[in-house]
Amino acid sequence: MIQPLTVRRAPRVLLAGMAILCTACATLPGTTDEAEAVFVSEEAAASPESQILEFDPGPPEAKDTEGEVPIAVAESVPPVATAPRDVLDEVVVKAERHDQIRDLVSQARTLLQDFELEYVFTGRGRNETLRGRPVAFAAWSESRKEWTIVRIEIPRPPVHWRPGGRPLRFTVHTPGIQARHVKGTGAERLMFAFSRDGEPLKVYGRKFPVFDSALIRKKRWRAVAASARPIVYLPFTEDTFDAGFVSGGREFLLATAQQAIDELRLARAPSAAFPGEALADVVPASVIATLAVIEQTDDSEFVRRREGAFHEVLNQYGLKRGEAYRYSISNAAAIGPMQFTNRRGNGTYALVVRRCPTARIDPDFERGATDLHNAMKAAICLFDIELRQMRADIRAAYRDNQEVLGIFPVAAYNGGPRNVTRLYNVIKRMKVKLTELSRPGEQPSRPVPCPCVWKEGASGVRPLAIPRYNNENRWYIEKYQAILGMFEEEEPG
Repeated sequence: MIQPLTVRRAPRVLLAGMAILCTACATLPGTTDEAEAVFVSEEAAASPESQILEFDPGPPEAKDTEGEVPIAVAESVPPVATAPRDVLDEVVVKAERHDQIRDLVSQARTLLQDFELEYVFTGRGRNETLRGRPVAFAAWSESRKEWTIVRIEIPRPPVHWRPGGRPLRFTVHTPGIQARHVKGTGAERLMFAFSRDGEPLKVYGRKFPVFDSALIRKKRWRAVAASARPIVYLPFTEDTFDAGFVSGGREFLLATAQQAIDELRLARAPSAAFPGEALADVVPASVIATLAVIEQTDDSEFVRRREGAFHEVLNQYGLKRGEAYRYSISNAAAIGPMQFTNRRGNGTYALVVRRCPTARIDPDFERGATDLHNAMKAAICLFDIELRQMRADIRAAYRDNQEVLGIFPVAAYNGGPRNVTRLYNVIKRMKVKLTELSRPGEQPSRPVPCPCVWKEGASGVRPLAIPRYNNENRWYIEKYQAILGMFEEEEPG
């Protein structure tokens, strides 16, 4: 049976506060897709031709093509963010926009917690299959001052979709709602834009069912639905963008990174790369905070929007705090904010657990890799392990200039020690000494196409394009250099 549309009005105090909200939320440039997504109305869905389709797989994308979140992550309790206020202050005209957003997100979470997702099956016997994955969104009407629970059905796993390819096919089960697929397919990034009677609706909540991958592989669709773990989690939307969240996200990441460093210092964890020295002195907080951002920044978004792509990630950390990106999973099964892998106990996470016993890394992969504070400690350990395997001249240069020479452990973090060797050889062929590497400066009047490294000489700092050796790694280094300065400015002492 189709569940009815759910509409609940906001508290009276909030209604007064909403009067001061801008009609159009602050937006980031260039976030709309070029192609409209295909959707099927409730009425059309009744016909056999309108069944949700699955498309041929395309080449993997860095972020927007997502894997299935481990069921253990969905079952765990997410970190508690700073508690939002239940109601706005009495003097609503003085309310900050980010406070209003927090209040609306809190209301949306409450609405969605008890909302039941409906699973529909087609076929009989061995041919029975789950028709699609139901997802619910809490959408706010600025003009009506009311909530609408929008029901969407997207393809069940495996979802073969990629940005720039065929539009994602979906079904709208809420009458009167127009929908457009914005991005993603999984728990971390799936997002739609909605409107009704020409009015854009603002999305402040989403309920998404996480499925058991083992049952999906066995095609036990009844069991998949029965064991599903719905999570209420809001991916980034333009409706939640606010400069206060961007600055708050920066401060939160720096503070969490510093807390991880302080904990390693208290534990007296030793460095493997620099014997006799403390692990806490190997990686600055600014570098770890930078990693947390670039691990969640898509290359194509960075090329298109540069700083705007970083602001989106920082906004999510400012709003969601420790819950941000805990459901992020790549097609290579790297999970969490720092994107660690498991690979049957032989991935990067298992490595740091074994090699950094005094760091007290949580041995549970799903729990530890999705906890930002723990994952940052693990990232520091991995940096140290990678540095130990590098050439002596790289390690020596890194000790004197950790932020700039951080491009080498960053290259290893992204693609392993082989990428360090390739990067070193490329820089050598470019006739750049390690001691000449510098922070980014100003582009010349005739800009050099990047990704680049920056060389300091008698005439100043100039960019040199990095020859091709690994395109993903080149852009990873470019992202690292582009955002590092954002965390170095006014870094807490």
